[in-house]
Amino acid sequence: MKTKKKVIMVEDHAMFREGLKRIISEMDDMELVSEAPNGAEFLKMLKKGSPDLVLMDIEMPEMNGLEATEKALQIDPSLKILVLSMFGEEEYVYSMVDKGVYGFILKSSEVEDFKRAITRVSEGQHYYSEKIMGLLVKKVRGYDTIDKVTFSAKESEVLRLLCVGLCNSEIAEKLFVSTRTIEGYRNKLLQKTGTNNIINLILYALKNKLVII
Repeated sequence: MKTKKKVIMVEDHAMFREGLKRIISEMDDMELVSEAPNGAEFLKMLKKGSPDLVLMDIEMPEMNGLEATEKALQIDPSLKILVLSMFGEEEYVYSMVDKGVYGFILKSSEVEDFKRAITRVSEGQHYYSEKIMGLLVKKVRGYDTIDKVTFSAKESEVLRLLCVGLCNSEIAEKLFVSTRTIEGYRNKLLQKTGTNNIINLILYALKNKLVII
């Protein structure tokens, strides 16, 4: 029997929690093991052991998602956090990205988008709702470009596919190579650009007009 991945949900709205619980219950490889109504309660849970995935709200009483994320990643830097975002909370995107979250999904997203995001982030992939990515793209337009680096043809192709939202396995399938090979290209891209995660790599590419999305 396949071991299910453990999920903790940090969300203060009961109705939204119920909706997410239903979504997770429909996923054969996921198990919701704990729920927390705020960041402070979540940190208490985290001290007992890290889950495979954290679904993190932003605006919560006692301790919001921004502070909880920062403290949680100090406890376990490898923690995979998917942020649950609403319109009007875009100001938090850059801060949360820099702290090391794996993705953002809007609460208004479709069920299948939630399932896709949960699966990808639990596997260590990054996921950003299309509208969130659109906001990031809009924000970098007009920025001054920075010193460019040289990429091989294959690195450029991998970068382009990352920028349109494909994950490692999808890129590997498209380019007829192994997922491990794509991981190698991705790491080279991060090293060459001096970026620390995929979203910052994408922003680097957009600022320098290396790709257009």
